[in-house]
Amino acid sequence: MTDIVHTPVLIEETLNLLGPGEQTPNSGSNPVLMIDATTGEGGHSFEFLSRFKNIKIIAIDADSGILEIAKERLSCFAERVHFYSGWSHDFFADYPSQFKRPDIILIDLGVSFYHYKKSGKGFTFEKDEYLDMRIDVSTGFTAADLLARLGERELADLIYNNAQERYSRRIASLIVNDRQKSTITTTSALANLVYRAVPASYRHGHIHPATRTFQALRIAVNGELVKLQSLLEAALRVLKPGGRLGVISFHSLEDKIVKDFFRTMNKNCICPENAPICKCTGHRSVNLLTKKGITASKEEIERNPPSRSARLRVAEKILDGDDNE
Repeated sequence: MTDIVHTPVLIEETLNLLGPGEQTPNSGSNPVLMIDATTGEGGHSFEFLSRFKNIKIIAIDADSGILEIAKERLSCFAERVHFYSGWSHDFFADYPSQFKRPDIILIDLGVSFYHYKKSGKGFTFEKDEYLDMRIDVSTGFTAADLLARLGERELADLIYNNAQERYSRRIASLIVNDRQKSTITTTSALANLVYRAVPASYRHGHIHPATRTFQALRIAVNGELVKLQSLLEAALRVLKPGGRLGVISFHSLEDKIVKDFFRTMNKNCICPENAPICKCTGHRSVNLLTKKGITASKEEIERNPPSRSARLRVAEKILDGDDNE
């Protein structure tokens, strides 16, 4: 089997909150359908399939290469797994009629270690690679494309808005200046540029000074924040009443989107706070099962350091008159 390089986070917490049990309607001997919306190397799916014998999974990923690894890893579960290559928000938006509505949906928003270690797409400055950063290489623009064509203000806004990089304007200014001499197409070139752009005191912090710039470009290239809202809306719409939606986020920007979405769906009224009279047709769509979100234990962080930034939020969809079975 292909070597697995990614360790999934919050496994026990995810299994306990989303796994079939008394909380899952008709879970007894009937098959429970779970959708792993961001399968990666199949770590979470493997644990669910191993632990719960009545689960069937639809495994989705936009990276066809990593999905092949998941297929190999999950091959022992045979007919219990169906694979879909593509973006999960597209899958939910046009949900296949041959599938029943899912009982469980898991969305892990983290980027797999596979992309950093084996994809060769320029996700990390630890290797000298071409600045691609696309999860799905069949479409869209690369990180190198963005660096070549965006204006200074657009670059600065992108780096700040997607990663809260305090020196975004200095970095953008140097990018625009340097690209007049030569194109910026490799991870080492970009990392060195950022290192030069920031103050000396910033170069020796607890993270590499280029970390946030790389994050910002990756988010932009793959439309991660743009797609997240529509992904959440479509997933909840497809989810079976009584089913559960779990989302694992890894930075404050995406966690805020998830938190705000769940809180909005938990409200009986969604009119503006200053509205004198309720005019909306809003109704509470979910129960919140994780009020503050769940973080990794000290033991897990020691075993798997990337888990330190992970946060799991889970909501249960409410059966109501607007849901169609």
